[in-house]
Amino acid sequence: QVQLVESGGGLVQAGGSLRLSCAASGSISGANFMGWYRQAPGKQRELVARITFGGSTAYADSVKGRFTIFRANAKNMVNLQMSSLKPEDTAVYFCNLNKSGSVYWGQGTQVTVSS
Repeated sequence: QVQLVESGGGLVQAGGSLRLSCAASGSISGANFMGWYRQAPGKQRELVARITFGGSTAYADSVKGRFTIFRANAKNMVNLQMSSLKPEDTAVYFCNLNKSGSVYWGQGTQVTVSS
C-alpha cells in the first residue's frame, strides 16, 4: 500500500506564492512518477505537474513558468512551488503517485487565491 500526505495549502492573494508538499510512504519502490492534480468546483480533475523518479518534469500549459515541481531531499517527497498565483488557480490540489499502472491519491489540500 501507498500513502500520500499533502500539506501547504491555504488562502493567498493574487500574485502571491504557496508551496505544497507531498510525502509518500509505504510500498513506493518501483514507482514511475509523482505529480499534482487539481480540481475546481464543477470541473474535472486536471494534471498540474508531474515528475518522474528520473527527474523529468511536465506541466500543464496554464501553469508553465509559474509553478515548479521538484523532489525534496528524500525521493519520497515532492513539492510544488506555486508563484504568481491567479484566482483561476483556486482548487483542491491532490498529490498523485503512479506505480506500474496503479494510481494512488492523497486526500487533497485546498488552495484559494483571492482577487
